Amino acid sequence: METGEKSGRKYDFKKVEEKWQARWERDGLFRAADNPDHNNKFYMLVMFAYPSGDIHMGHFRNYIIGDAVARRQMMLGKDVLHPFGWDAFGLPAERAAIQRGIHPNDWTVKNIEVSRKTLQKVGISFDWSREVSSCFPDYYKWTQWMFIELFKKGLAYRQRGYVNWCPEDKTVLANEQVKEGRCERCGTLVEKKDQIQWYFKITAYADRLIDDLDKLPGWPENVKTMQREWIGRSRGLEIDFTVEATGEKIAVFTTRPDTVYGVTFMAIAPEAEILRRLKMTPDSAAKVAEYKQMALRRSDIERSAATGDKDGVFTGQYAINPYSGERVQLWVADYVLAGYGTGVVMGVPGHDTRDWAFARKYDIPIKIVIHPNAKTTLDAETMSDAFVEYGPMVNSGPFNGKAGEAAIEAVSDYAEQKGVGRRKVNYKLKDWSISRQRYWGCPIPIIHCEKCGPQAVPEGQLPVLLPRVENYTPKGRSPLADVPEFMAAVCPKCGGKAERDPDTMDTFVCSSWYYLRYCDAQNDRAPFDPKKANAWLPIDLYVGGITHATGHLIYFRFFNKFLGDIGWLDCDEPSERLFNHGMVCDTSGEVMSKSKGNVVSPIDVMGRHGVDIARLAMYFTAPSEKEVLWSADGITGVEKFVLNRLVPLVQSYRRTKPDLKRYFKPGELSEDERAIYIKLNQTIRRVGESMDRLQYNTAISALMELLRDYEPAKIKSDALNDQIVLKAIQLAAPMTPHVAEELWESAGFSQSVFKSGWPEFDPDAVQGDQIEIAVQINGKLRDTIKVAVDASQVDVEAAAMASGKVSAHLAGKQVIKKIYVPGKLLSIVVKG
Repeated sequence: METGEKSGRKYDFKKVEEKWQARWERDGLFRAADNPDHNNKFYMLVMFAYPSGDIHMGHFRNYIIGDAVARRQMMLGKDVLHPFGWDAFGLPAERAAIQRGIHPNDWTVKNIEVSRKTLQKVGISFDWSREVSSCFPDYYKWTQWMFIELFKKGLAYRQRGYVNWCPEDKTVLANEQVKEGRCERCGTLVEKKDQIQWYFKITAYADRLIDDLDKLPGWPENVKTMQREWIGRSRGLEIDFTVEATGEKIAVFTTRPDTVYGVTFMAIAPEAEILRRLKMTPDSAAKVAEYKQMALRRSDIERSAATGDKDGVFTGQYAINPYSGERVQLWVADYVLAGYGTGVVMGVPGHDTRDWAFARKYDIPIKIVIHPNAKTTLDAETMSDAFVEYGPMVNSGPFNGKAGEAAIEAVSDYAEQKGVGRRKVNYKLKDWSISRQRYWGCPIPIIHCEKCGPQAVPEGQLPVLLPRVENYTPKGRSPLADVPEFMAAVCPKCGGKAERDPDTMDTFVCSSWYYLRYCDAQNDRAPFDPKKANAWLPIDLYVGGITHATGHLIYFRFFNKFLGDIGWLDCDEPSERLFNHGMVCDTSGEVMSKSKGNVVSPIDVMGRHGVDIARLAMYFTAPSEKEVLWSADGITGVEKFVLNRLVPLVQSYRRTKPDLKRYFKPGELSEDERAIYIKLNQTIRRVGESMDRLQYNTAISALMELLRDYEPAKIKSDALNDQIVLKAIQLAAPMTPHVAEELWESAGFSQSVFKSGWPEFDPDAVQGDQIEIAVQINGKLRDTIKVAVDASQVDVEAAAMASGKVSAHLAGKQVIKKIYVPGKLLSIVVKG
């Protein structure tokens, strides 16, 4: 409906959209200041996009949520930074290019151009002068600089180890990129592979990454919980057992040192280095080697799952318990992961369910060393499972009778006094594996010299350019290794012949600092000017999906802290508030995805109904944090509202250009005027509060109710009438920017509505006319509450339940019935 004929009113949305988008660009409305007032700034950030094709309704929802925030903050008088860019390197783009038989650079650049045009048609208030693309040299030069800074501080290092390997994509994956044992990109079952990799020592920041979550009240609790669990900090004791045959010490971490006398076996991870040094018989060594190969085909998720049958193989070797002096069997079991603790765990079958099942399966002795209490005795022969609670220690030498925390402290003190152990903090978090054996990524800026070892590329030689390689399909090693002119290098230390590192970086490295580049996007001398970045940081609101909770949202916090440590940033956390939007699904409930072929293009919707109606339909369908089942059916209602209520609104404007800060006193207005004045101010408050929570559906509902009740013929005061018209336009502006601008200009204003200010409500009017209601409980007066004169019984009951005095007298009692005498009394009958 291009011109809104069904409403009987002309509204050429295409003409209006083109007009205002051109005007915004001409006036530089969304251009952010280089040096904003730090106390009056708002940094609005949405996660930048993979350019894997044109944007769909899922992207559309994400970006219009942020756009409404940015526009409202502009109206509140803030200096706003609302930038955008492209997360352009990585597997998604390379895989798509391979499927289409084209070069990933060509595919990526084309998609960026298409997606940018779509976003510009949507009219998002991005400052395009700050656009970044992670695959362009002017950006990845500084990604390489970040790597080198980490390398200088010993936080980027190279070592051999077992890594997650995707056999389909033929590359290493970080732990955060493995979901339920499969590659998060292609779904292939992930294997373990032994190879040399580059790592970032994120574990050096583990404590700060956990502790500083308490500094983020504006982050969702579920995201903070996910990060705490992913980092997995646990406090305990590391105990040194001694290999009987060699005398070598095996350090074992436990959070239950009070069970140490119950250790009857130790389980060693198949990848653990200690296995190479055990003096096993040839038969035992062969069995261990065969088991190791089988174990490495299982994912970490499968291996560490609490459920399922656990298996292992006996090495034929023993260790000595430093407390009891007893021999302990040494087993290899794949439920132990090499990356957690020392890769060896002590088996206490009497007091751990998994150890119990393992011991029963392999006929390993079970010792009981904890009883529930002094009067209850346990017997392994009659038990059906392990006793895992705390209780007094038994069969534990000098520690018998000690229980709980006191027992743990006593056993730990002994270890440190005798030199057989030490208190320690352990983490599930592993260092970040960042090497990728793929072409389409940021080259690692390291030169390998046989004489000098790995050397950082001098800063003056950055960027290390990614050469154009036509045969870039994955081979199990980086395609760059087959490009002699790329690999040949000179050692920056000794001047001898050397080779470049052939791997590229994980794309999450690129996205760990992009928010900083936006602050100074044109800088060719540094990644950013610290003064400019510190003026804008921290991000005031970051909008994106919860899928990044244990990946990007940890990585960018790590980068921010590191850059603070080396003097580049003042803020310890990159973002004060995080909002996770809900996904957009098709009508069958499937999340929209190009790979599923179920995407809906916003271009199609906007072409038929206009940008603002498409925006309003998406806002109105569901709260921003909830999933949306997108259907064109949701457009009808909001389209009628826009064309029949909002667009015609300016026809009722009487052109008084009223003082929008004026508050009307009750005596100045008739009864009808007073009612709509109260409604106006209630709406201003409701819309503002809803927008603060990003609840645009309720903001739209409030605006619909106001315009439904607005009857110009009943309003004699021109000033009040025009206040209602203009403030309604202002309230709609963040959600329907093109319509609002057109109406605002039609009302006679030359300046953008986004420079007009945000409406303020009259605090004396938002409550409306109030009356007092007595609240009785079983005939006794317990409180008197104030409610609106037209409050319903439901409203009155809700107000009564919110009263502390009333709720105190209802505690622990059953409400039998409620009797409401309108305008006078609420009587509650309870028992108990």
